[in-house]
Amino acid sequence: MIHIENLSKVYNGVRVLGVESLDIKKGESVGLVGNNGAGKTTLFSLMLDLIQPSTGEVSINGVKVNESERWKDFTGCFVDESFLIGYLTAEEYFYFLGDLQGLSKQDVDAQVGTYEEFFNGEILGKKKFIRDLSKGNQKKVGIVGALIGKPELLILDEPFANLDPSSQFRLKNMIRGLMEKKDLTILISSHDLSHTVEISDRIIALNKGVVEKDLVTSKETLEELTSYFSV
Repeated sequence: MIHIENLSKVYNGVRVLGVESLDIKKGESVGLVGNNGAGKTTLFSLMLDLIQPSTGEVSINGVKVNESERWKDFTGCFVDESFLIGYLTAEEYFYFLGDLQGLSKQDVDAQVGTYEEFFNGEILGKKKFIRDLSKGNQKKVGIVGALIGKPELLILDEPFANLDPSSQFRLKNMIRGLMEKKDLTILISSHDLSHTVEISDRIIALNKGVVEKDLVTSKETLEELTSYFSV
């Protein structure tokens, strides 16, 4: 699904990311963990062609992301609030995203309706602009917006941040449900080791831009990561 080769990013002479080779299979749920400055957001930004690499390439389904935009047809993502349109309501934002993919309002309503539990009655029908929602509810809008059109690849940067504890548990349940379908590849970066391990088949740990651990999730994974980050 995703192939990364000799990928690096250098800012002002300092290398902030250096991934020699990394492959992610279709249907995998992968958690990306690391301390601040580890390179998680930089890696996602390169994968989404938001910044240009210093060297190397990223391919999604055989499409080089910096040479063609065809990967956007099957990729959903939410990195931060800049992906949102603050002067729209949540419904208007979802309809806008659906229209980009040729979906009717009825199709969008049907898809969004499957995430009502995640919204917890706090977003739909409130006639509030996205900019006036809490940070947590903006995050919910962004996550569900990334799922409009039923993408093959979902990329979420820090999805648990700003969510209250109940919403975090609802998000975990939602992601588990998506994982059961086996037709969606999920990449999530997070500082929350426990949540990330619970919803990932595989954990990749970055340190100073380098992959230091690549683990198949097991009962021992959380303990191993806790020990690694506590040193």
